[in-house]
Amino acid sequence: MPENDYDAFAAAYDADNENNAWNAYYERPAALALVGEVAGLRVLDAGCGGGAHAAALLERGATLTGIDRSAGLLEIAHRRLAGRARLLVADLNEPLPFEDGAFDVVLASLVMHYLQDWSPPLRQFNRVLAKGGRLVFSTHHPFMDHQLSGHDNYFETYSFDDSWERGGRTIKMRFWHRPLHAMIDALASAEFRIETVSEPQPDPKARSLFPKAYESLSTKPRFLFFSAAKV
Repeated sequence: MPENDYDAFAAAYDADNENNAWNAYYERPAALALVGEVAGLRVLDAGCGGGAHAAALLERGATLTGIDRSAGLLEIAHRRLAGRARLLVADLNEPLPFEDGAFDVVLASLVMHYLQDWSPPLRQFNRVLAKGGRLVFSTHHPFMDHQLSGHDNYFETYSFDDSWERGGRTIKMRFWHRPLHAMIDALASAEFRIETVSEPQPDPKARSLFPKAYESLSTKPRFLFFSAAKV
């Protein structure tokens, strides 16, 4: 099985994502809080997966378009969103199929660490954002990545592999580590101005629901969150 083949375990991944500590009680609330008010805004959910973020954004009044590389996850999103959003298969390594200035907000949740080169997607995000538009994204925290990978040089951009257990299957995953300065440089090169860099705490509800995960998320970096404005 090739790495990062979400189609092979889409249902199991989405079911786990829906209620686990890392996504439901950490990444998702933090990302949505950083996005803020979206009523009446055109939002692109880039890497929308099964549509959990999209559903929340629709409830807040956004006009939503979602894209993902996985047709299997998009099928789940179609069922969840029931025609309330435009959903398309798209690869962030390729030009986005949208006109210039088509969106007010781009949200990219836990997708950038799959990409070797941030320049093409960041430039595309800038292009499809209207004047004054914002990019919000979460990604693996580089300190966490480097510790897990066992690589000897934090300052390199490098790939590393991991294995996930989902639905009784072992799934091979490949991620890209890049140092913090490389993330910041990539945003500047794509003509974004960083407004917020966030290392949030988990939802307090996770303390009783997932005590071990809560302790880990409360004391060790896991994901890193950015909000950046189009220059």
